[in-house]
Amino acid sequence: MSLPVHLVPSLAGAAVGGLVEVTGDEAHHGVAVRRLRVGEPVVLTDGLGTAVTGVVASTGKRVFAVRVSEIALTPRSSPEIVVVQALPKGDRGELAVEVLTEIGVARIVPWAASRSVAIWKGDRAVKSLARWRATAREAGKQARRPWAVSVSELASTVDVVSLLASADLAVVLHEAASQSLVSLPVPDTGRIVVVVGPEGGLTDDEIEVFTGSGAVAVRLGSEVLRTSTAGVAAVAALLSRTSRWV
Repeated sequence: MSLPVHLVPSLAGAAVGGLVEVTGDEAHHGVAVRRLRVGEPVVLTDGLGTAVTGVVASTGKRVFAVRVSEIALTPRSSPEIVVVQALPKGDRGELAVEVLTEIGVARIVPWAASRSVAIWKGDRAVKSLARWRATAREAGKQARRPWAVSVSELASTVDVVSLLASADLAVVLHEAASQSLVSLPVPDTGRIVVVVGPEGGLTDDEIEVFTGSGAVAVRLGSEVLRTSTAGVAAVAALLSRTSRWV
């Protein structure tokens, strides 16, 4: 049985035999929701590659302490996968974030594509971004990730162009592309960027500017996937050809 995982702001100074205190909402979730008890084994991670295993030494209303028995340091996975996700409608954005986090992407970039049905402005933008980040946080704990997923601020097309230019491999998913994703050579190091368009599809101008920045337009197959699932399918296809899935 997998041990429960809790995310903490820092594990700096953690040592075997020492105590790490968990406070705030994370502690409330552990004590009030998961009903952690003294003596129960747990894992704490800082989302920056460090994880400690230990047993609960004490609990309070919004606090619990863990006696550390083991410390593990995990390097970042390579190649790093970044997904530019066009804003989907409804709750499909959180679905995309959840599955992308579980499969192992390093960063998710919400993108306001020309044909995105959803619009992030004002308070809605703040709340929507907060939901994406909360979803990534919880999915990361579920997937037992030592490195947390970064969810960026809302990107414009200009921002995406800049991101593509610095990638070791950049692909744009497009159902009418002549080249298949599996035909591309995949680097085993560096950064791979995947652009996922909106429900209404990419515009000709977007495809032109992205491919002009070094990205390759590719198709996944004959089927047309939803924007909320296309990203995870593409990432899985890419990861299967790297040492990360060996």
